[in-house]
Amino acid sequence: MLYLIGLGLAYPEDITVRGLNAVKKCSRVYLEHYTSILMNSTQEELETFYEKKVTLADREMVESGCEEIMADADKLDVAFLVVGDVFGATTHTDLVLRCKQRNIPVEVIHNASIMNAAGACGLQLYNFGQTISMVFFTDSWKPDSWYDKVLENRKIGLHTLVLLDIKVKEPNLESMARGRIVYEPPRYMSIAQCCKQLLEVEETRSLEAYTPNTPCVAISRLGSNKQKFKSGTIKELSEYDSGEPLHSLVILGRQVHELELEYLLEFTDNKESFIKNVKADQEYFKPAPWVPPNQDDDC
Repeated sequence: MLYLIGLGLAYPEDITVRGLNAVKKCSRVYLEHYTSILMNSTQEELETFYEKKVTLADREMVESGCEEIMADADKLDVAFLVVGDVFGATTHTDLVLRCKQRNIPVEVIHNASIMNAAGACGLQLYNFGQTISMVFFTDSWKPDSWYDKVLENRKIGLHTLVLLDIKVKEPNLESMARGRIVYEPPRYMSIAQCCKQLLEVEETRSLEAYTPNTPCVAISRLGSNKQKFKSGTIKELSEYDSGEPLHSLVILGRQVHELELEYLLEFTDNKESFIKNVKADQEYFKPAPWVPPNQDDDC
């Protein structure tokens, strides 16, 4: 059996009892180590807690056939651990499909992830639209396909969860060109950098999916003892020091409930200014009032 097990957000103890019992009976344990990190846990701490050796599975191992992970999984119990929930990344769906093609039994054990824990900022999960990912821009690569999703969400009044890029065990391109593999130090996108890239793309696309004054809430280190929220506009948060990773951002939609607003006010420095920006934003993309069609006098 191949067990795909969600670990939750921060601590070794965040794993479910069912997940822990599965890990303890597995012959091999892999920890997916490139879509996210377990903030308050080291590999050594996990090994002590599980009483098992844990092998880090980088992008190359997971996406290049998964041969090592699936080896003998039809005869032995193998665990594949994922920070957050198992299906927080499409890569893991691919792993399940590969196992099915080889008749390897798979059992999924779910856990909390940013996709549901984001509600801790006070915004109702029912009011979220499509989630987007913001990657690190380079001088020659500034992808903006996510912009259309934000525009769609905003037009129908829904919040947008923005997942910020992380780079773990990324090869240095110059070294690769010389035939050597040298890995870059880990990098984690900050709230400020994300907001600056949002503003840069809006300036280029100019469809006004959002403005510098669009209200947002920054989410930092969610699920840890250092979690923090910060409400402000995109412009204000582009100058915000969000501290240690991990970070996410929510771009508010037009339909902000009064209870949501009351909660968000706890995280802003200037409540009056934030209320003003939210009210102004509620007029943004507001549907025109319905007008009955013209009818001929003879009808």
